[in-house]
Parts: sequence; structure tokens; C-alpha cells
Amino acid sequence: MKIVSPKTLALLVIPVFSSELVYGQEIKPEPSAVITDGSAQSELLEKSIKQGVDFLIKSQNLNGSWGRAAKTKDLNIYAPIPGAHHAFRMGCSTLALTGLLDSKDQRKEVIDAIAKAEAWLVKELPKLRRANAFSIYNIWGHAYALHSLAALASREGVTTEQKQAYKVMAQHQIDQLLIHQDLDGGWGYLEFENFSQRPTMGSMSFTTATVLAGIYDVMQELDVKIPEARKKQAVASIIYQRAPDFTYAYHRGHKFYPRKSINRPAGSLGRSQACNCALRMFNDSKITDEVIIEWLDKLIKRNGWLDIARKRPIPHESHFAVSGYFYYYGHYYAALGLEFLPESEQKKWRPKLAKVIIQNQDKDGSWWDYPLYDYHQAYGTGYALSTLSRCREK
Repeated sequence: MKIVSPKTLALLVIPVFSSELVYGQEIKPEPSAVITDGSAQSELLEKSIKQGVDFLIKSQNLNGSWGRAAKTKDLNIYAPIPGAHHAFRMGCSTLALTGLLDSKDQRKEVIDAIAKAEAWLVKELPKLRRANAFSIYNIWGHAYALHSLAALASREGVTTEQKQAYKVMAQHQIDQLLIHQDLDGGWGYLEFENFSQRPTMGSMSFTTATVLAGIYDVMQELDVKIPEARKKQAVASIIYQRAPDFTYAYHRGHKFYPRKSINRPAGSLGRSQACNCALRMFNDSKITDEVIIEWLDKLIKRNGWLDIARKRPIPHESHFAVSGYFYYYGHYYAALGLEFLPESEQKKWRPKLAKVIIQNQDKDGSWWDYPLYDYHQAYGTGYALSTLSRCREK
């Protein structure tokens, strides 16, 4: 069994995270019809969401989480045990939980699954830590847990006491993220140099965007705080890695190699969705409606650059060094960014974004883009459900 070493991972990303299939065995999705009728389109959307929800209910672990350290292949991401898998499972499970919450499915079995996941989250989230000197994968778990806590708090009928408990948990996650904020102001997930408590290897634009989007969610819903200076440093770190065309360098060090394939528009297609979204959340005046629309247009028209990499087992082996795990990640942040646009624009883009997601759903109801142990179907389905839920007509 081959293991990707820490050094090999220096320029790789795992934007985080159950599966009963054999790798390499494609489950063909149902053919997607071109639907122009609004009611039929809505029906197809709801059917797809229900199938995804059903998959998550069936695949949920007995303890309420999703995913496990199983289904290895002849190429495995560096994952020091047990800490790396604690992070993978947390990221995977919180994405799945948020997907269930965003679906607004009120069936009893869904409510029960959410309750089990919440109980697991309350118990396990305070334990999430950095795995070792090299691995800071916990960043992903902290960030995606923030989305789950905001979604839990936004439900109807949540008491003041429950909201206060969610707020305390969210503030703790932010405190943990601040401990691991790189000295350059952003966040990364690996450290190969000085092994200090606050990393010094340099941040990654999209990792920082992921963290900021999670922080934004709980700031809006739970009124948690982040020190103003730290917030400004994080925003500045993304802007530093931005090119004039709103592509974003893969890593801070890539700033000096803007035409390297991974840093060009096709390579940045998924990253640009996340970075533009996060900067818009924190009021960067350059992220106008026109910028968001331009990159939505690129995502739809150039979707093949991401799709070619989807389900490939080796990171960055595709054109423009795209990895499979950027696929549903990029669409998720495109959906979050879409919410900043006027309703007239949202109405144009929701069906287009929904079609891309629906046509890639597997027959078992799941979505996945990169075989990561046994986490990929749950995290992919979580991303997809949160995306499709934002494609509903208002």
C-alpha cells in the first residue's frame, strides 16, 4: 500500500471528506432530462434532494456520525492516526449534518438522524485537535462545524438555552481556529518548517475562505466574536493571493507563479467560488455582483475542467492540476455566493447550478468526487444537498 508522504502533500489540499462501492466501479447516474417547465423542474429538484437525504439516513453510523477509516486503496492521503481521522470524520459528519438541516426535510426519520448527529457533535467536537506537528487537518472540522452550529440554531422552536449552548460551542471553535491561524494571517492545513503552535508555512487562499465562511455563518446567527485584527489579517491573506482576474493562488508561495497551471482560471475555478464568497461576506468592495456572476458563468460553461477530475483517485492529476475534491466544494460556495445577488439574478442561475448537481447524482442517492477512505460519499452528499437547497425557487 502506497502512502502519500507529508512532503508530497506540501502543495496538495483536502477540502474535506460513506461508501459501499468498490473503487473504480462507476455507478452511472440517471440521464438528466432538459426541463423547461418550472413545476417539473421543482419536482425533479425535490426528488433529488429526498434521494440524497435518504442516502445519508441509511449510511449514518450508529453513534450519529458519518464516515470511517476504511476502504483504503493503493494510494492514501497522509493521515496520522488517530487525529487525522478525527478531523476527517468531523468534517465529513458536519457537512452531512448541515446538508440534512438545509434540506428542510421534516420526516421523522430525518429529525431522528439530525438528533443523533447533534448528540455526537456535542460530545466529540470539543475533543477535536491538531493530529501532530505536520497535520492541521482539524481546521476543516472546526470550520464546517460552524456551519452546522449556525444551521442548528436557525431551526424553528430552538430555545434560548439551546442557542446559548451553540454559541459557546461556536466560540470555542473560533478560539481553536485562532490558535492555528498562520502568522501570515490565513489558514493552511500542513506544516513542514518550524512546527510552532501558530503555523508558519504560509496559508492557502481557499482554506482561509473556508474558515471565514464558517465564521461568518455563526457571526450572523449566534453573534459570536472574532478579534477585529485577526479577521482583517485573514481577509488580507486572501486578497494578497488574488490576481486581477479574480483567480486565486493555490498557496501563498504561488503568488510568484501566477501562470503556473494550478493558478490559472481553470485551476482556480473551484477556489474562486470560495474566495469570492468569503470576501463578499466580509465586505470586500471589489467582489461586486458582476464578479460573482462572471465566476458563476465560468463554473457552468467550463464545468468540464472540474468534472474531468471528479472521481479520480490521485490528487492534482487532472488538467490544470485540479483535484476531484474541488468539485462539490466549488459548487457549494457558488451557491453561498449566489445568495448575495438580487433575486432576478438568482432566478437565472439557480436552475443552471441545480442541473449540474442533479445530473451527477449516483443511483444510490449519493454524490462523491474523490475516494477518501470511507468519508467521500457523506461529505459529497452534504455539499450537494446544501447546494441544491439553495436552488429552490423562493
